[in-house]
Amino acid sequence: MADPRFFTNHGPFTLTKLCEISGASLQEGADGSIEIKDVAALDSASAGDITFLSNMKYKNDLPETKAAACIIPESAQSLVPENVVALISDNPYKAYALIAQAFYPIKEVLAEPVHKTAVVDPSAKLGKDVVIGANTVIGPNVEIGDNTWVGANVTITHALIGANCRIFNGVCIGQDGFGFAIDPAGHVTVPQLGRVVIEDYVEIGANTTIDRGAGPDTVIGMGTRIDNLVQIGHNVKIGKGCVIIAQSGISGSAVIEDFVVIAAQAGVAGHLTIGKGAQVAAKTGVPSSIEAGAKVMGYPAKNIRDFWAEQAIMKRMLQKRKAGLKEKE
Repeated sequence: MADPRFFTNHGPFTLTKLCEISGASLQEGADGSIEIKDVAALDSASAGDITFLSNMKYKNDLPETKAAACIIPESAQSLVPENVVALISDNPYKAYALIAQAFYPIKEVLAEPVHKTAVVDPSAKLGKDVVIGANTVIGPNVEIGDNTWVGANVTITHALIGANCRIFNGVCIGQDGFGFAIDPAGHVTVPQLGRVVIEDYVEIGANTTIDRGAGPDTVIGMGTRIDNLVQIGHNVKIGKGCVIIAQSGISGSAVIEDFVVIAAQAGVAGHLTIGKGAQVAAKTGVPSSIEAGAKVMGYPAKNIRDFWAEQAIMKRMLQKRKAGLKEKE
């Protein structure tokens, strides 16, 4: 169970209520009035808990679980022990997430929504139920939408931020982009005259930096999730529902279309487009545009099947070379 020193449990909930919350279906004949007290993992759940199975890699843990109820795909019904009530869902992990949010709301009501050490410029506009953490600085004319949560030690300038966003500790938004004219006599700074526009339901992980545009805006689309330690350059346009994972960098004026996934430590060059639904593997270097729906890997980025085919060829070549050297010996 979650440590009560850090997390407040808002349960219990009946199984019927949890089905309403999650969209799951209660197994036929089950008692919907049974109360569930907490959420837990399959292998650590106890009586009164609800758990889930979404990855069949862990199916062997299901017959041994001590949970009172389990969220499962329809295909796993035969694995559920007699003493466990099944909640059937097309997406067990999503159903579990919604139930876990009911027990442990992501945003708690705070007595001091704007921390006393935060600095909020008088011209900034904060929506309803906005939370601002300790030592955070909100610059002039910044706008933050309703129900947005901003953590500690965040700096936000030159930005319009939507509703229901979560901005974690140490994030910097709206600082100058890395723009200058190169000259042997000394580089000349180009004024960065754009903004950062962050749409609704965006999450930005700790210590991520998002530069404001040089003239056009830097834009983060609705529902995009950005991990910790990501760098987003000036004029970048990121579509809706994208996932950008830790230590990735996106150079200026790149366009990332809707539902793109960029895995950890990938690097994206500037002035290119990654098409809708494309997936970029970890540590990939992207020097040129990628078609919609493509899956790429390596440096320079190439189709993931081509990458692994090349790896197999290289492996065979090395094996032949080693065998030839042994024969010469």
